[in-house]
Amino acid sequence: MLEIAKKITKVRPASLSAKVTFTGIFSRTIAATFIALGVSPAKADMASYEVAVLQGLNKITARVSELYVPVNQAVRFGSLEITARECRKNRPEDMPESASFLEIDDHKENIETTRMFTGWMFASSPAVSAMEHPVYDIWVVNCISLDEAQAAQEVKKEAVEDETEKTEEAPDE
Repeated sequence: MLEIAKKITKVRPASLSAKVTFTGIFSRTIAATFIALGVSPAKADMASYEVAVLQGLNKITARVSELYVPVNQAVRFGSLEITARECRKNRPEDMPESASFLEIDDHKENIETTRMFTGWMFASSPAVSAMEHPVYDIWVVNCISLDEAQAAQEVKKEAVEDETEKTEEAPDE
């Protein structure tokens, strides 16, 4: 029995070292391929933007609102105060992804302010870091520049004005 145990210990380290050597060679080959192709395996190449585009759901009224939150400025949505500290988006040649670092406080009347959420939210997977609130849901849609946000709000304002004019012109029945 002792002879068998000695044989196993002699065989085992050799097979493990072969696996380790193969893994090391394989890892170095993949790294060399990435370097040769100029591909970075890390996703740290995200560009920063000035405005986080969020959507907010009021669970009671079932109304969804689009929110433009400039970085480091607070925006109100119901009783929530949302502050985007950072908004980043992948470059166009990469897989689409937007992420924003948000601080969300709940301001209820006659009650102390409560921090509901602090952290990164990702557009591609909102459930990974969701805010828990009985009335509101917030999720990231996109990150855009300040000029794009102003243009989008102007288009939205014109659409509302056109809709108002149409309802005013409609004959009463």
